[in-house]
Amino acid sequence: MPQLTTSDSLTVSRPFIADWLRALDRCGDRCGDKHLLQTALQQAGLSDPQLGRVGRDQIVTLYQQAATSSGDEMTGLWSRPIRSGALKHLLTTMRDASTLPAALYRFTTFWNLLLDDYQLDLSEEDQKLRLSLRPRASAPTVNRFGHMLMLKLAHGLLSWLAGRELQVAAVGLAFPRPDFAADYAVLFPVPVSFNAKTSCLTFHSDLLAGGVLRSDAELLEFLQNAPRDWIFTGLQGHSVSLQLRAFLASKPPFDAPLPECAAALGLEPRTLMRRLRSEATSFQGVKDGLRRDLALRALLARTQSVEEISQDLGFSSSANFHRAFRRWTGRTPGQIRAAALGI
Repeated sequence: MPQLTTSDSLTVSRPFIADWLRALDRCGDRCGDKHLLQTALQQAGLSDPQLGRVGRDQIVTLYQQAATSSGDEMTGLWSRPIRSGALKHLLTTMRDASTLPAALYRFTTFWNLLLDDYQLDLSEEDQKLRLSLRPRASAPTVNRFGHMLMLKLAHGLLSWLAGRELQVAAVGLAFPRPDFAADYAVLFPVPVSFNAKTSCLTFHSDLLAGGVLRSDAELLEFLQNAPRDWIFTGLQGHSVSLQLRAFLASKPPFDAPLPECAAALGLEPRTLMRRLRSEATSFQGVKDGLRRDLALRALLARTQSVEEISQDLGFSSSANFHRAFRRWTGRTPGQIRAAALGI
């Protein structure tokens, strides 16, 4: 198995995208393609509803397939379709701004021309710049994935314009804490709060200093990769558990001992364990999550046998790998591979 980084293999739980899948189903009805969702899921290797984890490449494929088929670049997440080419126009407009705050202002004015159900507000207070997603007169049902995606789009586009992942002061989401709350650490570089008055993204104003400098070629490459580079802006530093995961990923067969990992992160073993508990995980949980996601990625790639995958992940036998994989996912390796083939 090729050496993989955290960003290559990291997954989120299937419930994380549930609101998006419902929106895609409605999007298919709206554009007259009743098979849109089914086709997109099949292309992304997600046709099996029992597949509990979703990888970065699968999210990208699902978005690209759905956006192309529906002609809606926000894939049914808002009441009005966002026609093809809109994001290119948005990015071009933001790139022509003289500063990052000016680019963020252009982001708000762009979306306020297109959205019927929400309005984007930009406010500054105490050296902080806040972007808020405020419902218009008739409060619509909150699409959790849509709210996340709009905030992540703002963060991702600004980060791309700046040439680095911008630090965020706070992220708030206007809905109760879901069971999949831990998945947000994959996307945002700060802990996310829930039950906020409005979904909002806050930056320290001084961190938005500097100009905007991107070429036409870079813009086209960014759009071709969409949504990869604006959803997944930078993963390893978002939490201690992701930093640990990144270190483990550099040490095949991904089973480095606790003292070695703690030293690599500049922590005492007890401190590392305590920090992991505060993130609702454990040392073993991070190791299992990494090996689970690497196994899923390898099974879906279909370039190795199950025996080879089990060996690369450090298992003494295929039987041990099968038991561990079933414990992690509720499925067997063969079932995952068959689902990817549409069997």
